[in-house]
Amino acid sequence: MTAPQIRRIGESRRWADVVIHQGIARWVEVASDLSAPAATQIQQVLIQIDETLAQIGSSRQSLLQIIIHLADLTDAAELNRQWDQWVPLGHAPIRACVQSGLANGCKVEMIITVATA
Repeated sequence: MTAPQIRRIGESRRWADVVIHQGIARWVEVASDLSAPAATQIQQVLIQIDETLAQIGSSRQSLLQIIIHLADLTDAAELNRQWDQWVPLGHAPIRACVQSGLANGCKVEMIITVATA
């Protein structure tokens, strides 16, 4: 029996930046500037998702699921404002948004699942 084809991008000892298996890519994004306010961190994460989508040859139209962790649910209104502008009409993924104890300074973390070509 052959091993399943699993592609890992940016693999380190503790995690890979992206894991792709059977046409499905999965990864986690946190803001590059953890000293920034929540609105800026949300914007950074959405931009970083776009960059990863381009890297793996996918797009927002292929998003399947995003699980969003916010350090403070009072930031959900800002998240929703940016989200509604970012997600293509008719292509919304399933989504969960929860309040979580995140690493120091981290205001948002998103777990992304997307179909690839």
